[in-house]
Amino acid sequence: MTTVAAYAAPAAKAPLERTTIERREVGEFDVLIDIKFAGICHSDIHQAREGWGEAIFPMVPGHEIAGIVTEVGSGVTKFRVGDRAGVGCMVDSCRECENCKAGLEQYCVKGNIQTYNGIGVDGTPTYGGYSTHIVVDENYTLRIPEGIALDEAAPLLCAGITTYSPLKHWNAGPGKKVAVLGMGGLGHMGVKIAHALGAEVTVLSQSLRKQDDGLRLGADHYYATSDPKTFEELAGTFDIILSTVSAPLDFGAFLSLLKSDGALVNVGAPEEPVSLNLFSLIMGRKTLAGSGIGGIQETQEMLDFCAEHGLGAEIELITASEINDAYERVLASDVRYRFVIDTATI
Repeated sequence: MTTVAAYAAPAAKAPLERTTIERREVGEFDVLIDIKFAGICHSDIHQAREGWGEAIFPMVPGHEIAGIVTEVGSGVTKFRVGDRAGVGCMVDSCRECENCKAGLEQYCVKGNIQTYNGIGVDGTPTYGGYSTHIVVDENYTLRIPEGIALDEAAPLLCAGITTYSPLKHWNAGPGKKVAVLGMGGLGHMGVKIAHALGAEVTVLSQSLRKQDDGLRLGADHYYATSDPKTFEELAGTFDIILSTVSAPLDFGAFLSLLKSDGALVNVGAPEEPVSLNLFSLIMGRKTLAGSGIGGIQETQEMLDFCAEHGLGAEIELITASEINDAYERVLASDVRYRFVIDTATI
């Protein structure tokens, strides 16, 4: 075991503080990553504050990890020392179920092993990217192409793949009208990726406050959902609505914006249950769906796609001592658009 510095929540809703954690020794198929940058995802806040249910403490959040490989196990074939590497939301899965064999490890029937707030194969809690180093099996480690700066690449490991996977699955591309609901950490990447895929992109946001950003990042149109006229004007418009918001929605209102056979896909996860009148699905053969992250192969595909198209996250780089303030600013929607921790400050 190796002792490394980290920032952890000692208990639910407690401020994060500097501490040390133990990382396992590098095994035969492991890589040791010197973490350079770690993104702050809204999921980190949900889990550190037990918004999604009982959690494991102390908790070291962080599943948007970018760094440099500094050691490899004797059996590793995919990475060499000095390679740029990333880790996303999971660090293992059963590898044997139908989904794992199909490259859908994120939907592992037995449950994938989360990068943090999970239990590893060895029975010990997993700790995430708010730390200086991490040891991960090479099969759950991503290669970060040279075309993306490491700090802008970190959020792609969650925000990038969480939006790329459903856009690909529901065939966003030329001739398709895609609405991105919410212009935050996830939404801004949804806009960039949908535009790069060739779709006609509309942002649906509470206000027009971020309109200039949305258009700069690739949106063709921008509407305020606080304006009732928006729902009249856009009725029956979209093939896909990608909802990135973590608050309960009036699903009937947003489903009315879909064409027949359109899909409203949720990647934001509210802490509260939601209600739905099923007639809003039945009238138009519409789909209300959800999507998780992506499998390892698809995540690599996303990184390569982003490098090819020059896409990175819009970030605000912070020091580790600013993490608690950053959490409050995320909750206040006061970030454009992803906080990234410079882990050299841990």
